[in-house]
Amino acid sequence: MKAIVQERYGSAPEGALEFDEIDKPLIGDDDVLVRVSASSVDRGTWHLMAGLPYPVRAAGFGLRRPKAHNPGRSLAGTIAAVGACATDFQSGDAVFGIGAGAFAEYVSAPSDKLALMPANVSFEQAAAVPVSGLAALQAARDHGRVRAGQKVLILGASGGVGTFAVQISKAFGAEVTGVCSTAKTDLVRSLGADHVIDYTLEDFADGEHRYDAILDMGGNRRLSHLRRALTRRGTLVIVGGETGGRWLGGFDRSLRAVLLSPLVSQTLGMLASTENADDLDALRDLFESGQVTPAIDHTYPLSETAAAIRHVSDGHPGGKVVIAVSSP
Repeated sequence: MKAIVQERYGSAPEGALEFDEIDKPLIGDDDVLVRVSASSVDRGTWHLMAGLPYPVRAAGFGLRRPKAHNPGRSLAGTIAAVGACATDFQSGDAVFGIGAGAFAEYVSAPSDKLALMPANVSFEQAAAVPVSGLAALQAARDHGRVRAGQKVLILGASGGVGTFAVQISKAFGAEVTGVCSTAKTDLVRSLGADHVIDYTLEDFADGEHRYDAILDMGGNRRLSHLRRALTRRGTLVIVGGETGGRWLGGFDRSLRAVLLSPLVSQTLGMLASTENADDLDALRDLFESGQVTPAIDHTYPLSETAAAIRHVSDGHPGGKVVIAVSSP
């Protein structure tokens, strides 16, 4: 099968990744073999490719070299074979979810990290969902506890996670304000945001507005700055934030939030998302009801995966970057 191959860690995708022919993966009793139609790239893709910050390697992805053939994880495709204990699926099912090494024509995926695909989306749209959609859902529902009538501020509203967070928060009945750059304001409005702040022109923490929940999808603003925009008992959820450091890479800000939270009236925390079929089912329901639609910035062929990762790491795509792997 055709696949992206990674034998070593490297921060430059053109040097770390190769497009090659390899054997189809074997499956265990709890796994299924998925013929991949599409995958997608997120900021975490670069971290897995580079092995940075270093705790990424200690988290089970390989200390000296990557364990997976490639850093792809989100996928959508059709089940080609089923393990003896993977009784929830059968050959021919269209699924979406998580599988290590998803930049390939076939992938072995744990059955408990897959769900049946929404009926009203394409394979490319479904592939945009798993990693970023799960992060957005869990940030809004479980950590931010977003509910009807609340005012919610979303930083990085035009990004891969942010575009889902805007729509999910609206589906929960919140009044949503999205923060993005000038070029992305129309996109964020089209997702249903009630208000849009262009961060190049306005300061969301100007003292005029306060929010019940802030979902920070990729900023590096100081905690003191973020807290000025929260209500007295508001909730801050840090989902992302990059500094380029090899050891913590911005994670230190999340740790400071957790340590400070018990000392103040506001709830300050970070997201550690989990990959599970129940939440994929919840996302499928949101898609099939029409409340959430994946926003796709650009689609690349499998052979140009390195360019797709470069686009995400160097630029600021509006929505998700997708890899078209094979025809369904």
